[in-house]
Amino acid sequence: METLEALAGQLESIEDLQSITRTMKALSAASIRQYERAVEALEDYYRAVELGLHVVLRDLPAGERPPTEAGGPPGVVIFGSDQGLCGRFNDHAIEHALERVEAAGFAPADCRLLAVGGRIDAGLDRRGRTVDQSFFVPGSTDGITATVGQLLVAVDGWREAGVERVELVYNQPVSGGGYRTADSRLLPLDVHRLRAAEAVAWPSRRLPDYRLPAPRLLARLTREYLFVLLFRACAQSLASEHASRLRAMTAADRNIREHLESARMAYQRRRQEAITAELIDVVSGFDALADGAGE
Repeated sequence: METLEALAGQLESIEDLQSITRTMKALSAASIRQYERAVEALEDYYRAVELGLHVVLRDLPAGERPPTEAGGPPGVVIFGSDQGLCGRFNDHAIEHALERVEAAGFAPADCRLLAVGGRIDAGLDRRGRTVDQSFFVPGSTDGITATVGQLLVAVDGWREAGVERVELVYNQPVSGGGYRTADSRLLPLDVHRLRAAEAVAWPSRRLPDYRLPAPRLLARLTREYLFVLLFRACAQSLASEHASRLRAMTAADRNIREHLESARMAYQRRRQEAITAELIDVVSGFDALADGAGE
């Protein structure tokens, strides 16, 4: 039977663990909204870049327009986490990326990989896949810009090496909590999507115009377009990571409450037994003294 001191120690440990899980829940809940606001703030800029690309592509001769299709094995940027306690968050992203590559008819060993998050790098290594580069997950919205800058440099290196097709795989939050695994095309430019802007009324009374040479402006706008896509994927992945961790910590907190209640009952029962034993000892001692005095 466990001693009263041992039960008290267990009770204290469980209460400390409960405090940790509740702190992590609060941090994750606050972080989710932070990254969701970052994505929302990006939408107007994203729309402006899309419209700019639409105008430039419209004016370019057919022979100077960027390709809409690409051959050869793709490069895949997979967004995950550096920290654990978020369920199968990273496994879902890895499995989705490898399935996408195989569905396109390529062997996973032929494609190039970039990992955002140490857990993605480790998960791919366990599956026998080596990444070209691994990047730390930013700890705040301010850090996303620096990470995206590094990713753009890596993607430029791929393009110089002949990689024409680049895809993004990441988790994105869904309404009601949780996340789903998504993918999107980074390169080549999704010209069909940009042409869809023709169906939308121009947002101002002035018709668009520009003075830079069209190829030069296209290169600049393309750079901004890739930045926006990478930034959005990274921010959504971070929001999803915290949503997954919030769900995991909520389940852990529920289990801890159950264990805490059991531990408190065991402690109270053992404490009552100890008090009862002490009272019995006192009564027995008193009776023995009374019997001795009577003799």
